[in-house]
Amino acid sequence: MKFVYFTHSLRSCWNHGNAHFLRGVLRELIHAGHEVAAYEPAGAWSVANLLHDHGEEALEAWQRAYPELSSTAYGPDLDLEQALDGADAVIVHEWNDPALVAAIGRLRRRGGRFTALFHDTHHRAVSDPEAIHRFDLDGYDGVLAFGAALAEVYRRWGWGRRAFVWHEAADTRLFRPPDQEGPREGLIWVGNWGDEERSAELDTFLFQPARAAGLPLDIHGVRYPREALSRLAVEGARYHGWLANAEVPAAFARHLATVHVPRRFYVDRLPGIPTIRVFEALACGIPLACAPWHDTEGLFRPGQDYLVAEDGAEMTRHLTALRDDPELRRSLAASGLETIRARHSCAHRMRELLAILARLRTATPMESVA
Repeated sequence: MKFVYFTHSLRSCWNHGNAHFLRGVLRELIHAGHEVAAYEPAGAWSVANLLHDHGEEALEAWQRAYPELSSTAYGPDLDLEQALDGADAVIVHEWNDPALVAAIGRLRRRGGRFTALFHDTHHRAVSDPEAIHRFDLDGYDGVLAFGAALAEVYRRWGWGRRAFVWHEAADTRLFRPPDQEGPREGLIWVGNWGDEERSAELDTFLFQPARAAGLPLDIHGVRYPREALSRLAVEGARYHGWLANAEVPAAFARHLATVHVPRRFYVDRLPGIPTIRVFEALACGIPLACAPWHDTEGLFRPGQDYLVAEDGAEMTRHLTALRDDPELRRSLAASGLETIRARHSCAHRMRELLAILARLRTATPMESVA
């Protein structure tokens, strides 16, 4: 089959967490013998910010890690019919221009022989629904939503059984435990600041507990305003700025543990969606402690794959235990890795995507809109 994917960016992971999952799934499709073409807009903000901050050499990490992959940067003169020629499946991510989304839908309505899917991996459907409603999805065969709560939003909007749950997952070809264990020390957190969506939670579940447990804290990410950097300095955390996603496994391998602090929308409005950071940590075999989020879909084994803290005091106890108990660290790492390998790799998601496409191809018109 020929897959065409329109992404915000394949090349850059600057404030673009979907890059990990996208790269992993496209690579799995290639290794399974499928043809893949990726398109991204020229001058995409993720690429522009990355190049501004770090220069062209910042692209080298993903090129080394994913030699199978490439993307075509397009401008207003893109010949869309030519780009989609011979495609069996066309997937369009929600960080694309509404005009492009609509144009692909028009081609599908006019008899395009491909299956058109809209891919949503964000909380805007509940945090800014008007932004999603600006997309003309008439002509699309289905929606890929990265959690059941998000899929349910689309079902309420009339998509019925054409709204499919397609979780993110770990690219286990890259995200895996180190081949040889070395020294580990302290705590690592990889995440962007962004839009005050979890500022209080970071203070309660990361900064204060790390200091109370006496664990050095290394932080990687972007969009940290001056006041956030001042807060990190007060807590003694070491801020390192942007870290290429392809280099995250090596960074995890130098630390005892990591923490997941979900954004508020994934706790209150879209429960059950872990986002990519949980998959990354468990795939790399680093012990993980989580701020409260409810695994409503039973993706993992809370308390066995990772620890859950209901408040800052409990997070401090978890981090202290992880600091002092090598067997606890070993058990969590082994359990989390087992779950990823059994259920949550990009190879699993590639097979799920093929099953979704097969279902859409064989559905009757009544079934396709039910």
